[in-house]
Amino acid sequence: MSAPHPDPLPPGEGARKVRKILHVDMDAFYASVEQRDDPSLKGRPVAVGGRPESRGVVAAASYEARSFGVRSAIPMARAVRLCPELVILRPDFKKYAAVSAQVFALFRGVTPLVEPLSLDEAYLDVTENAWDEPLGVAVARRLKALIREETALTASAGVAPNKFLAKIASGWKKPDGLTVIAPERVERFLQTLPVDALWGVGPVTAGKLRAAGIARLVDVREAPAAVLQKAVGSWAESLRRLSFGIDERAVNPNQERKSIGCEETYAQDLSAMDPIRAEVERLARRTAAILERKELFAKTVVLKLRYADFRTITRSHTSAPATRSADDVASRALALLAKTEAGLKPVRLLGVSVHGLGASAEPPVPTPLDQLDLPVE
Repeated sequence: MSAPHPDPLPPGEGARKVRKILHVDMDAFYASVEQRDDPSLKGRPVAVGGRPESRGVVAAASYEARSFGVRSAIPMARAVRLCPELVILRPDFKKYAAVSAQVFALFRGVTPLVEPLSLDEAYLDVTENAWDEPLGVAVARRLKALIREETALTASAGVAPNKFLAKIASGWKKPDGLTVIAPERVERFLQTLPVDALWGVGPVTAGKLRAAGIARLVDVREAPAAVLQKAVGSWAESLRRLSFGIDERAVNPNQERKSIGCEETYAQDLSAMDPIRAEVERLARRTAAILERKELFAKTVVLKLRYADFRTITRSHTSAPATRSADDVASRALALLAKTEAGLKPVRLLGVSVHGLGASAEPPVPTPLDQLDLPVE
């Protein structure tokens, strides 16, 4: 028996104005900034990350490098084998944070409803906007042109009635893409999506779903609840709603943030410890760069990790004085990683966040304990 089709709108909300949500994602952000700042790198394959001889990992790759199969999270040594002409650059997160601040200032000039996802991407609710543009696509075009004019960089944008669809749309035609999913086209668009087009559905989960006869996103609608529960755990009901294109989440500007962080879900689960450590360090340094840009300090570092079976854990460490040192945040995050089963179990998501934010480090009165090299609790 087919699963019932839920109402697309809650009762009594049929007259609600259709939202216009943008997801804007800078194209190959770190690598593009480096190519912009060094004209000799334009048109060349560039990777930002660690050195291959020290078992470094790719943090970002230019589109020229991607044509060789180089992508983020793969070992740099493998990237060099794929592309012997690869130009390898150490990341400069302070520089990327400064460019990010420019981009987000442009976002907030259009609407106060800006939800940052990382240094280089955000959701914007432009249902009402400073330009009085009635069409979301018109806002997206103007914003893309403004970003290019102000930063000499390109961005891809998705325009849709909700966050879920807008995020998928922004990745549809990269780089410098613009994809619009109008309300009347939502169902047609959903019919084209394989189940692994969903952000968060990696190869292992996609394999489980396909083995159960769920190859397309819309196949989720008729799947037995027990099958979904086995494949994706507590995410089953959310997945079913997304299969109908339903996503009622608001764009949250987080104007008074209690935490700052970066996380990433990987298209392929990470099994080896070296790339996992490199990813944790990359995310930690990105998080510290945001602290630097916002002129904030943090007392607590939190590591978030999701295994391939969807079990999610967090580990945290708090110390004083507060910090925004990239080296400090990274070393604490790596110490927390050592307290997990990463390397023994495949990892599908990693995140590093900082909490206990403040405008100053608030150094404590020195005590003998301050001189001790205490272990992480």
